[in-house]
Amino acid sequence: MEPTILYIIIGVAALILGIVAGKFIFAKNTQKQIQEAELQSQTILKEAELRAETIKKEKALEAKEKFVQMKAEHDREVLERTKKLSESENRARQKEQSINQKESNLDKQIKENEAIKENLNRQIEVVNQKRTELEKHQEEHIRRLEKIAGLSAEEAKAQLVESLKNEAQTQALSLQQEIIEEAKQKAGKEARKIVIQTIQRTAAEQTIENTVTVFNLESDEIKGQIIGREGRNIRAIEAATGVDLIVDDTPEAILLSSFDPLRREVARLSLQRLVSDGRIHPARIEEVVEKTRKQLEEQVMEIGERTAIELGIHGLHKELIRMVGRMRFRSSYGQNLLMHSRETANLCAIMASELGLNPKLAKRAGLLHDIGKVPDEETELSHALLGAKLAEKYGENPAVVNAIGAHHDEMEMQYVISPIVQACDAISGARPGARREIMQQYLQRIKDLENLAMGYPGVEKAYAIQAGRELRVIVEAEKVTDSESDKLSFEMAQKIQTEMVYPGQIKVTVIREKRAVNVAR
Repeated sequence: MEPTILYIIIGVAALILGIVAGKFIFAKNTQKQIQEAELQSQTILKEAELRAETIKKEKALEAKEKFVQMKAEHDREVLERTKKLSESENRARQKEQSINQKESNLDKQIKENEAIKENLNRQIEVVNQKRTELEKHQEEHIRRLEKIAGLSAEEAKAQLVESLKNEAQTQALSLQQEIIEEAKQKAGKEARKIVIQTIQRTAAEQTIENTVTVFNLESDEIKGQIIGREGRNIRAIEAATGVDLIVDDTPEAILLSSFDPLRREVARLSLQRLVSDGRIHPARIEEVVEKTRKQLEEQVMEIGERTAIELGIHGLHKELIRMVGRMRFRSSYGQNLLMHSRETANLCAIMASELGLNPKLAKRAGLLHDIGKVPDEETELSHALLGAKLAEKYGENPAVVNAIGAHHDEMEMQYVISPIVQACDAISGARPGARREIMQQYLQRIKDLENLAMGYPGVEKAYAIQAGRELRVIVEAEKVTDSESDKLSFEMAQKIQTEMVYPGQIKVTVIREKRAVNVAR
């Protein structure tokens, strides 16, 4: 037992000793860690102080730079304000000097006006005195004249007024005629210049459209095939195309007669296909005519597009392009409508350029001015109003719409290009060889011209010559004086211009001749 207790005591003593040693070692390590922590904290503090110092210096520098910048801006603003104040002071000083100068000049002018006024008052007094003396002399002179002439002053005044009135009328008519002639010469020169330049630049060929198309054949034997048994083929062609086929003794030719060029073209192309194919019978005729009609519609669109491209007109509606293409197969007074519209468009562009206006807009209006002549459906409206309605429907410019509707004075002209389109339309139609009117219309216009002239008093005879381009009037010498003949020609020209419709211009010539005839026996 004693050894066991001894071991226990030794173990307890060793344990105590270990605990004491462990505490000692732990305390030593703890002390070391504390020292290291203190050293580390001192290092951190030094770094923080250095960093703080650096930041402090940086902020101080930034603050200094900001201060310098703000000071510079303030100095600049002060300089600008000082400059503006100086300029204002200079302007005020100059204005004050100007006002002082004006006041000085005004005072000087007032003094001069007062001097002039005094001088005028003196002159007025002198004039009044002379007027009084003149009136006395005039009264005495009038009394002497009345005594010599045996007329009162009122009677003499009436005779003098009448004489002066007649003389003034004669001089006025002469001056009026001179002014009109001079204006006509100047206007004629300018108009001829523009028209000649325009025609030279456009140089469009004019083709007179007929109501008959000649279809040439290789031989007369084909005529029998076209006619068919008992005329069935020719009746089928006429029914399908609406064109009259005239088969006569003309060798190797058939006449296609219709007022509509489009129908004649369909019939011509259909006959050409049928003759080339050799199969000519009613069923085949209807098929070929239908195909030809569709092909021609495509050709119409192609013609319209090509025309718009050649004229440099863009943005036209498809329906308007189609109508432009259809103009190729329409005529007006024998003049091809598309050729007329192209020429009018070119004329409008050149005239608009000469006048400083928009040539593209004028050209557009010139091309479309007659689209009312190619409607899809017949209407009671005139072609000008119908064309304006169609142009407005398809989104054209209001100036173009007004020019179309007003080119025959059926609508009020609201834009500058409207009279240009009207003038160019007349120029294109009035060119020699451009149009061919119906004989009855031509004869009626000639008769109307002569009747208009015969309606004036003193007119003995009237003749319309030069195809209605000149009206020659013979007056009675006893009833019409030379000055009245000038007045008569002017009034006739004005009346023709306002009341009649005619192509080109009409020259009015009044002839007054006095013949004295005696016989020596």
